[in-house]
Amino acid sequence: MLSPLARAATRRPLTVILLWVLFLLLGLGLGTGVFGRLSDNVPEVPGTESDAAARYLDRADPAGESITAVVGGVAVADAGLRAQVERAVAEVRTIAGIAAVPDPYATRGLTAGDGRALIIPVTLEGGLDDDDEEAAVDAAAARIRQIDAPEVHVSGGPLLGTQIGERAQEDVRDAELISLPVVLALLLVVFGGLRAAVLPLVIAVSGIAGAFLALFAFSEVTDISVHAIQVTTMLGLGLAVDYALLMLVRFREERRRTDDVVAAVHRTVGAAGRTVLFSGLTVAVSLTGLLVFPSTFLRSMGLAVAAVVVVDMLAAVTLLPALLARFGGRIPPAKVRPGGEEGRVFARLARFSARHRVAVLAVVVPVLLVPALPVAGLRLHLGDARQLPADTEARRLYDTVGAHFPPGTGVSPVTVVLEPGTTAATAGRIRALSPRAASHDLPDGTTVVELPPAGGVDGAAATGLVERVRDLRGDEPVRVTGPAARLVDFRAMLADRAPWAALTVLAGVFALLFAFTGSVLLPLRTIVTTLLSLGAALGAVVWVFQDGHLAGLLGAEGLGALSLTAPPLIVAIAFGLAMDYELFILARMREARQLTGDDREAVVTGLRRSGRVVTCAALLLAVVFAAFMTGGFSPILQIGLGLTLAVLIDATVVRMLLVPATMALLGRRAWWAPAPLRRAHERFGLREEEATARPPATTGA
Repeated sequence: MLSPLARAATRRPLTVILLWVLFLLLGLGLGTGVFGRLSDNVPEVPGTESDAAARYLDRADPAGESITAVVGGVAVADAGLRAQVERAVAEVRTIAGIAAVPDPYATRGLTAGDGRALIIPVTLEGGLDDDDEEAAVDAAAARIRQIDAPEVHVSGGPLLGTQIGERAQEDVRDAELISLPVVLALLLVVFGGLRAAVLPLVIAVSGIAGAFLALFAFSEVTDISVHAIQVTTMLGLGLAVDYALLMLVRFREERRRTDDVVAAVHRTVGAAGRTVLFSGLTVAVSLTGLLVFPSTFLRSMGLAVAAVVVVDMLAAVTLLPALLARFGGRIPPAKVRPGGEEGRVFARLARFSARHRVAVLAVVVPVLLVPALPVAGLRLHLGDARQLPADTEARRLYDTVGAHFPPGTGVSPVTVVLEPGTTAATAGRIRALSPRAASHDLPDGTTVVELPPAGGVDGAAATGLVERVRDLRGDEPVRVTGPAARLVDFRAMLADRAPWAALTVLAGVFALLFAFTGSVLLPLRTIVTTLLSLGAALGAVVWVFQDGHLAGLLGAEGLGALSLTAPPLIVAIAFGLAMDYELFILARMREARQLTGDDREAVVTGLRRSGRVVTCAALLLAVVFAAFMTGGFSPILQIGLGLTLAVLIDATVVRMLLVPATMALLGRRAWWAPAPLRRAHERFGLREEEATARPPATTGA
């Protein structure tokens, strides 16, 4: 399958390189336009009650968005400050596109009880196009910021999306500036030379360009979350380095066997290239589970990340072979270490685990289950500005309001839509749910009731209000919307679709692993051991970010729950990455088994020859993830920590201990398949080139 790609890359390397340069220019040019299209609106689920009610209100009662300003750090009754605020309010009211700006001194609730802060809400006109809305927001924010006070913060609405997009762009740039030099230094240690070390970075830049371009394409048809740009970029960068590392290690090994660079490239693509192909497909299949969820955000994330994985995979099997064909003659072959045996430490670990397989399982399995226990108490929330870095304007506005105003100030209400046909008794019971209930009528006879909740927008009081309204309404035409209702519907959607998503992923991964190994037991063993490492990593994320243990070390705080989208993304991506390393090792085990026919020695040889590259790949990926955690967005910290721990646990504890122990326990049965499936695999299964007698190999996969 990969032979035509290898031939094209070696026959016309400059053409292949030129095509990729054009792709890079497109991705780094056009693709970066996605930063101006980022959204912070994640929990919309098309078809749910909350979404349908919101769409109805948008049609029946169109209202513009709003931004919020807070002025603090000074006595707001000061005559000079009051004159400034009143002039600013008057001038903002005259800006085209502004619908209303209440006088904070004359409106109840807009001046803090301690007299040290005031709020200026600015409502935009409905029906503005994007350019007019942006112009109105920028002009209003600029005028309010001219108020001379210690604290003047403006955010919310469309301004919040702009601020977060700009910060996300800065964070991605900073993460790349941190990670790329560290990755280069580690690659220099791995390869011992600059030429080989630079090539993975070239593939990494391709991955970044692919991330930008994929997200830009999806932004044409759907909203792209601010978190999507960071997740796809860090994964695109990390996997590109991993795949390039795998290919380069194999290429240097083949160079030791032949002086013919083109032949070495062909052998590399035929062996490691197939592993990369299966690895990329497995990661992509793991992400298809996100497509089962009707959430626009999760679906767009699944498609975008899968697209980035495919770009990385294609770069590794086309661009890298072309670069090797053109410049590979300058890369020295792998050296044979003194003593004759490569990967001695990994071979000893494999033999120890195989010899003491029952004891290893009895110790390691509980060790991984204990940190997974917090998952049982996992809670999800929409989150508030505490999820943002402390130096963002939205976070400063939130902190200032929280310091001077009562809890619940500015919290979005639970919105109840009472359509014609709703009885007066039901309407009365719904209004009685909140002492601060307010309502207004629409021209078509619908009544909209707003129920301000106690506490946060996604607290127990807010979600409890949603559930009580839905219990009270019976069969009457009453619908509930608002952020709290969206959260309730999102949680219900996750609970309803999660089993189907898991089934989809497990079936796809099982099929790919069977195609790769020809066994039905190896895919089952792989899935079980992967779930152990995944549970431990997710449990640690809950313990840190939900419960607050050690969160301060990461510049975060315990929020009582995880970000709404962090767990599904951690599970989908980490599961795919774990399959990545499993294939690296299984490829070498299968080669050794074909060569010797000795099942137990094949396990030792496979780990000896792949252990170093798996460990290096995991370390490089962890460096990339850690670099993206420096930005301070709590959801990215959660996802970054979860993926970092999952990768490190999987590449060490699972692959170095559990894999050889379980393989030894299964013995020859590990490669078993029913006769019909075995015949089908022999006929249709894709596998690496047949092993032939070779000199001892260096590490790699």
